[in-house]
Amino acid sequence: MKTVAIQGIKGAYHEIAARMYFRKSREEEIDILSCNRFRDVIAEVKKDPNIIGIIAIENTIAGSLLQNHELIRESDLMVVGEQKIRITHSLAALPDDSPETITEVNSHPIALMQCAEYLNSMPHVKIVEGEDTALSARNIAENSLKGHAAICSKYAAELYGLKVLDEGIETNKRNFTRFLLLANRWMAEELVKDSEINKSSIVFTLPHTEGSLSKVLVILSFYDVNLTKIQSLPILGREWEYLFYVDLTFGNLLKYKQGLDAIRPLTKDFKILGEYRENNITNV
Repeated sequence: MKTVAIQGIKGAYHEIAARMYFRKSREEEIDILSCNRFRDVIAEVKKDPNIIGIIAIENTIAGSLLQNHELIRESDLMVVGEQKIRITHSLAALPDDSPETITEVNSHPIALMQCAEYLNSMPHVKIVEGEDTALSARNIAENSLKGHAAICSKYAAELYGLKVLDEGIETNKRNFTRFLLLANRWMAEELVKDSEINKSSIVFTLPHTEGSLSKVLVILSFYDVNLTKIQSLPILGREWEYLFYVDLTFGNLLKYKQGLDAIRPLTKDFKILGEYRENNITNV
């Protein structure tokens, strides 16, 4: 059984994503190691080569988690997989509470934002930001906070013995988050086989020359490599220079590798963050 480090406590969406990934792709259960920060997840994986980490990288509503792109690049860990899930929020409270008795709603600020329309229908309720969706649920349960409700996953509500007052309360039903699985290079070789690979994450910088990015994209297209995402981040201390984080999908591993060989001379600071299997979206 593998140990997976997550940001947050049990019941967090990171745990849900981790369990889905290993149940679906590896057919195994996992132990969860809770961490306070994304940086702590990275540290745990680097400290123990048998630990795998999972961190959110983008959400279809909130966008990319820019700091996590940099954490991965700097860590020298390898991306070994991804998990995409639909985020479905629930309103949960103590068993004796009802929607009419709720006076305060607690959750992570992003979750509160994603449920803004629902919360606008509760003008008498105080909205309080917290560190984590699951932590808000646990605090209500452990401290018997009558009249308090948490916006969290249905799984977190059940885990901490809360009653689901309402579910599917997110404003946008097309609310998806993509998570990346991280491991050290030794573990990556065990987890990912060449026969499984059809996606990769790379990062590079480009010279200040006209059409430098378009040249890279044209070459990748020539080798039938599809660009599914590109994210630019400024480089601290190097004004007007940017790192380009790129996700690629491909059907032919050899042509993909030939494509990378072709673009390397056009780039600087080129690095493969990971090669892995693309993962389909799973509902929560």
